[in-house]
Parts: sequence; C-alpha cells; structure tokens
Amino acid sequence: MLLDRLLERTFSVSGLSGTLTVVTADGHRFRAGDGDGPAVTVRFLDWAAERDLLLDPELKFGELFTDGRLLVEAGSLPELMTVLLARNHGAPPLRRIRVLTALRRLARRIIGRNTLSRSRRNVERHYELDTHLYDLFLDANWVYSCAYYAAPGMSLEEAQAAKMRHIAAKLLAGPGHRVLDIGCGWGALGLYLADVAGCATVRGITLSAEQHRVAQARAAERGLSSRVRFALEDYRLVRGCFDRIVSVGMFEHVGPADYDTFFRIARDRLTDDGVMLLHTIGRTGEPAPTNPWITRYIFPGGHLPTLSEMMPAIERSGLILADIEVLQLHYAETLRDWRARFLAHRDEAAALYDERFCRMWDWYLASAEAAFRHEDAVVFQIQLVRRKDVVPFTRDYVAEAEARLRQAEDDVRAPTERLLASA
Repeated sequence: MLLDRLLERTFSVSGLSGTLTVVTADGHRFRAGDGDGPAVTVRFLDWAAERDLLLDPELKFGELFTDGRLLVEAGSLPELMTVLLARNHGAPPLRRIRVLTALRRLARRIIGRNTLSRSRRNVERHYELDTHLYDLFLDANWVYSCAYYAAPGMSLEEAQAAKMRHIAAKLLAGPGHRVLDIGCGWGALGLYLADVAGCATVRGITLSAEQHRVAQARAAERGLSSRVRFALEDYRLVRGCFDRIVSVGMFEHVGPADYDTFFRIARDRLTDDGVMLLHTIGRTGEPAPTNPWITRYIFPGGHLPTLSEMMPAIERSGLILADIEVLQLHYAETLRDWRARFLAHRDEAAALYDERFCRMWDWYLASAEAAFRHEDAVVFQIQLVRRKDVVPFTRDYVAEAEARLRQAEDDVRAPTERLLASA
C-alpha cells in the first residue's frame, strides 16, 4: 500500500494533461490529471515494477513497457505521452530525477570519448539490424532522418525528397563540386547530390557495414559508381579537400568530448570557398544527458547537443557561422509517419525478431515523437563556411535553388517513367 500511495502522489503532482487511470499490481485504482485531453489507463503487473518506476522513471517507464510489466489498457502510447508531457514543457524535474541526471552526467565524463572502436560498436548496435526492418517503416529511399514537411498534406516520401532538396539548396550544390557526406546512411542523399544536383563526385562515409553494402549497390544500380563512392570510414580518418561537406543525423553520435575534433577536421577538409551543412537533432534547453532508455536500448553513446555546447567548438575551429534554421515539429511528424508504418507491419517485425522487440521499437518511436512534440528536442540545420562572401546576402537563393532542383528531379525521373510506360 505504501507503493500505491507513493505512485498516487507522484502522478497527482506532475501536472497531467488529460486523465490518467493507474491500476496497481494489487488492484488499487486511482485517477490523476485535469481531464482536458486524452484518457489513458495503465496497469502494473507486479509490485517491483511500481518500485522501479518510482526510483528511476526516465529509464524504467520504457523498460517496464518493453518487458510487458506495464500495460497500456486504454488509449495509445502517443496519448499516454501527451498526458504525461503536454503540460510539463519547461517545468523543473522531480528532485530524484535531478539527482539521477547529475549522476549520469558524471558517468558520461568518466566514460569519456566515443573512440574509433567504441563508435563502431555503437553503430553496430542499431544500424546492423536486419535490413528488412527498415524497409517496413522508412520511405522508398530509406532516409533515416528528419523529413521536411514543406507543405500541408505531404506524404513521407514527398517530405524526405523535400528535405534532400532543402539541404542541397543550402549547400549551393552543383556541377563541379566534390562532396563529403559524413554519416551517409544507405546513400540516398549522396545519390541525390550527384544525380539531381549534378555534383562531380560524392564520397559517403559510414561505420555500418550493412549501410555501406546497400549504398554501394544502389550507386551501381543507378550507374553512378564512378561518381559516388561509399566507404567504411570514420570521419577522423578522412583525407582530401571537398567543396561541400554535409552531415545528416550523424553528429548525435559524436559526443561532446569530440566536438572540437569534429569541427576542426571539417574546417581542414573544406576548401576556402566551400560550404558545410550540419543537420542534427538537438535541444533548446540546458545541456543534459540524453534520455537513459534511448542510450541504453536504441542509440548507445548518443548525445543531443544544445547550441551552447556546439558553438564554442565551432568558434574555436575557425569555421564561420552563416545560418541556423530550427525545425521545430518536422521530426515529430516524421516519427508519427514511421510509427504508423511500423505498426501496419508489426507482424512482419515480430517475425524478424519477437514481440519484446516490437514493444521496444513502439516505445522508441512513440517516445521520440513526444520528445519533439512536447519537450525541447528539435533539429538544427547549421550552415558553416570559411569565407563570408561564399553565401548570398539573403535567403532568397534557397527557394530559387529548390525550384531548380525540383525541375531537375522531374528530368531525372522522366527517362525511367518513359521506359516503364513502354515496357
């Protein structure tokens, strides 16, 4: 009964938006919330689950759901996240959470850098999963990063194409340019920069053997192997100079201890009249350790940077900040679409792995969406140069370049469409 009372007190003072009904392991039932929002019911299956949640809610909420010891009996996971988080943005955490955050910050300092070997192991934990899994929920090009919903009603495919177009426009990418893509994924952006933007060469680097294999095969299929090369390589080992450098969804894996190294290398690899575009998840609040459940089960070694963590390293590197765009809710929409597709193919995911894995990924996608929708997670697009006169005076060039790239996309698709029509 003591646990029941502690649970009731914890949820009652947390400022819930909607109605949360909690059923404890011994059948005690209580409600909390303002009633102005979704109605959700959760049930604990054992008393130890209640204890664990009270001791470390940031870690244990996801663990208990994944292990099937906490059930969502009414409502959905996104609705549960809304009830818990919608009214708490900017509110100070509970004292015990502040203590745990301080301990995790200390642990991060003790663990130290994401060394070359540790970085490779971290990548293997997530990106070396069965490739069929990603085919279940990503767009056709397998773009595994925030989409850009430039217009209402865009599909996931349209929004991911708009993201690559937006990035290529900010890079001022075009014929003759040599491009370095740091963290190239399965190769979609590198192929876009060569095929659509017309860049002379693209070198994409990744630490995932599976991503490297797929990217190489896609370059060959599109007849671009002579211009687009992918390599299993750490950014710290890259040599040569490039007119354009782009990094999408990779900086989150670098870690604060190596920010100086990352930006110094970027400057050394960038030509004097070059442009770099860094697209990374970040936070608008104070620097803090990333959610412990995410770093334990989904992205080991990950850290979401604030501008205050990145800017000193950028300034020390000698790179010049040319532009910053903050994408507020685009990743929330992306994750919503990914989760809908994942759930539509949940049986196939369970056949690849098991039910526990499906619960884990359901929590991952739903909690990540909530972080972008209700907490301080955003996406930063940071444009960097070595010379001030490289980027035009106004942002008009972005829309103009996007229009040209959209026409180029049509020109690239047209031969294939004509071939299919005649088949």
